[in-house]
Formats: sequence, C-alpha cells, structure tokens
Amino acid sequence: MQVSVLASGSTGNAIYVQKGATRLLIDAGLSGKEITKRLSEIGVELKKLNGILVSHEHHDHVGGVGVLARKLRCPVWMTRGTFEAARRRFKGRERIRFIENDATFAVGDLSARAFSISHDAADPVNFVIEDGETQVAVATDMGKVTPLVFERLQGADMVIMESNYDRDLLMNGPYPWHLKQRISSTHGHLANSDSAETLARLAEQGLRHAVLAHLSQENNRPDIARATCERGLNGKRRHFQIDVAAPDRPTPVFVV
Repeated sequence: MQVSVLASGSTGNAIYVQKGATRLLIDAGLSGKEITKRLSEIGVELKKLNGILVSHEHHDHVGGVGVLARKLRCPVWMTRGTFEAARRRFKGRERIRFIENDATFAVGDLSARAFSISHDAADPVNFVIEDGETQVAVATDMGKVTPLVFERLQGADMVIMESNYDRDLLMNGPYPWHLKQRISSTHGHLANSDSAETLARLAEQGLRHAVLAHLSQENNRPDIARATCERGLNGKRRHFQIDVAAPDRPTPVFVV
C-alpha cells in the first residue's frame, strides 16, 4: 500500500491510499482545486481516484466531497447519519454508498472497516484499510481511545494518530473556556499525552510506524507532539518511525 496524508488539521483533512489500480481518499476537507494540487505534488492525477471514504460531516473533512464526487462520478462511502448531517453538500447526483459501523466493505483492491469513535458528530467513524497483507489505521478526531478503537488499531502496520493539543498550551492559551472544554472533552480531540500512551501500547504489540495528525496550530507544535510521543515510547524509539502531518503540504508517500 502507498499512503500520503495530503492535509491534516482544522483547515482541512485528506488522506490518499493506493493499492494497485485502486486509489482512494479518506475525507476531502479541502477544495477540489487544492486536493488536485496536493495530489499532483505526490505524482497522482485527480481523475484516477476511484472513491472517497468519509469519516464524519465536519467541514474540515467534507468541504470538497460533493464537488469531487460529482466531477469524478466516483462512489462515496459514509454512514447514513453522516450523510443526513452533510446532506446540504450533495445534489442527488453523487454515488453515495451507505456503510455500517464495524462493517467491512470492499473498495477495489482494498477492503475497509469502519469503526465507531467518540466525537461530537452525528455518526463518526474511522477506518482500517487492508490489502490482504498490510493494514493502515486512521485514528483522528476523537476525544478518547475507547476499547473498541484500541482493538481496531491492533495489528496495524501504520497508524495515522491524532495528536491534537498540548494540555498546557491549550489551558494557558487564548481560547474561551467553553472551547477549551469542548476540545478536551471525551467527544473532542486527543491530547499529545493520550496519543503517546496509545502508541506506546501499540508499539509493545508490534506497531513500528505512526503519523501524528490533526495537530492544532494554536495549541500544539510539531516538536512538542513528537517529543511527547518519543517519551511515551520509553526506549523503543530506535525501532519506531514517527512522522508528523502538516496542514499545508502532503507527507511523503509511505510504502506500507
């Protein structure tokens, strides 16, 4: 599998996954023009995309979905709850495919499993993508790592893991109290320390690569997120690859 995080953060999210002739996006929270540009930067033509998986209805995940779905005439997979919450973005010409939580479905040369997460959205999910040999798991936009989430992340060869905020930066920063509460709640986002603890547990079971994602531009910094993860690994760093996704540029194309 080939994977690149095209964008990650509150300004827009999109992940590119490829296996053979199957080319997918997980979320499309940028404009069609910007997604075309980011794909071009990693050597992929927009017209070759085969489908889009949608995690939930927040604008930074679905901003470009309707436009791309109509332009490409490709199928779009999402839960019925997400569709209803994002209905205004669609015009009835899109090829919507409804999925169920914790159900596995085929997408060309890949299979995807949606699993429920704790986030302030209608029916949010994340995904485990498999090609028969390797697994890539997406674990972003959630306020806590539930037992179900951890179970689904086990066995993944790469985890794209939310590391949204540093607690001190958030609590001492300029955000109003109600927003701080929302971010740090069990239906908000994960702190660096939460991500580090989860990745350390997964590393004990064999995980060797994580991409830290959805970093807040106001309440986090890449160096802080990385350092927190490294401390959590507690000596396993030399066996573990850490990358950090950015909001304004794609990561390299990782071969998993």
